[in-house]
Amino acid sequence: MLLQPEMPILQVRNLTKHYLPQSGFSFSGGKSVIKAVDGVDFDLYPGETLGLVGESGCGKSTVARTILRLEEPTAGEVLYRGQDIFSMNRTELKTLRRNVQVVFQNPYAALNPRMSVEDILSEPWVIHPDVLPREQWADRVRELLVQVGLRPEHAERYPHQFSGGQLQRIGIARALALSPEVLICDEPVSALDLSVQAQVINLLEEIQAETNIAYLFIAHDLSVVRHISNRVAVMYLGRMAEIGPASEVFNEPAHPYSAALLSAEPTLKPDEIGRERIPLKGEIPSPANPPSGCRFRTRCWKAQAVCAEQVPQLEPRPPGSNRLAACHFPMDAPDAEIPHHLQST
Repeated sequence: MLLQPEMPILQVRNLTKHYLPQSGFSFSGGKSVIKAVDGVDFDLYPGETLGLVGESGCGKSTVARTILRLEEPTAGEVLYRGQDIFSMNRTELKTLRRNVQVVFQNPYAALNPRMSVEDILSEPWVIHPDVLPREQWADRVRELLVQVGLRPEHAERYPHQFSGGQLQRIGIARALALSPEVLICDEPVSALDLSVQAQVINLLEEIQAETNIAYLFIAHDLSVVRHISNRVAVMYLGRMAEIGPASEVFNEPAHPYSAALLSAEPTLKPDEIGRERIPLKGEIPSPANPPSGCRFRTRCWKAQAVCAEQVPQLEPRPPGSNRLAACHFPMDAPDAEIPHHLQST
């Protein structure tokens, strides 16, 4: 598997998505702007899996929806093979969606209950009739079902006749029907039992090995991300905190937030992790009123005055490495005294 060829297949630059609520005013008299995504940068390469992690509400799914043009951006650009997605006309956007597909979180809501599996898997070819001649649809539907671990005769059934894991496999089969180059997986296993999660993850890995497809894998389950990802990107409150090779981010996180997040990863053998639990005090600030400077500073034990004054930029940490972190005082820097309000009680 080629992890980092010269040209990324997807380039995200300063991606920004702000929402103006229909109701709710700030004390200043104007409507509060929710900064769901506020200047995110990353690349995705052919054949790799980039895991996107962070606490609920950090903007992960908004990133996915904006890349897919299900949401229009406030600012920034996303380049697919060098072409700006946000400047595409309707015809170009149709071609893009043939090459960039999605697997949604809830398999029960993602499939039309009134359509048979054969109709569900054939629908992409109705929208893109130049992909496959109609006389080949039936055979291809059954090939897709076998590819995702289901039986050919399942084509005649309806969604209510399947388990959640089977429905997610059908969703994956539908996404593969157009042979995409990029698959965005938005919490694809979070609604499934643990044993079924493992089956779906193994299926995704097998498909990637066969097709060299690139995955943007969004999840909050760190054990799943650890298993499937080549690189990991950590988000906090709408911004990127750290991005780098999965082994480096998991074993020696550079950003204090990454370290705290990973220290909370459940394990049956704590001694194997060798990482002390890092408690975070306080609530995540509102995206409508984020802290100045570093957005993590209100919960960070390393925070100093500069953290409130200057926004940290994504820079190699340590210098010269392939890992980037947005922090004035990364984990390899000397510890500052832990403020009293952040200390464990």
